[in-house]
Amino acid sequence: MNQFSNQENNTQTLHSLVGDQWFVDLVERFYEGVSSDPVLRPMYPEDLTDSKKWLTLFLQQYWGGSREYEGLRGHPQLRMRHMPFAIGAAESEAWLSHMTKAVKAGGLPVEIEEGVLAYFASAAEHMINKNETGLIL
Repeated sequence: MNQFSNQENNTQTLHSLVGDQWFVDLVERFYEGVSSDPVLRPMYPEDLTDSKKWLTLFLQQYWGGSREYEGLRGHPQLRMRHMPFAIGAAESEAWLSHMTKAVKAGGLPVEIEEGVLAYFASAAEHMINKNETGLIL
């Protein structure tokens, strides 16, 4: 769900409502949590600059902004891009926890926030690629 209907029954994207900077700030808040998370931090490079850049561009594109991400990296293929990392329930839940905190601090109207959080919950679950025994799925 990357579009919302307003009272005039016009469809708007999240990006058109909040602009580029909202996504930059969201990603900064998210990585503040990730940077000290014992489960997630080992999965990221020491320098988070590129990770922040790609997540920001992806989210801006997904929610209706510039297609710069696709122009630079091609189709997002999220699950394929995350396959090198063993992602189980613990990793998925930690990721979603940090993203939820970041979204909730973003000042969105409740009905829009709920849609954004639903997307991230679905995305976090979709990234799981190992079971509780460590078997890659």
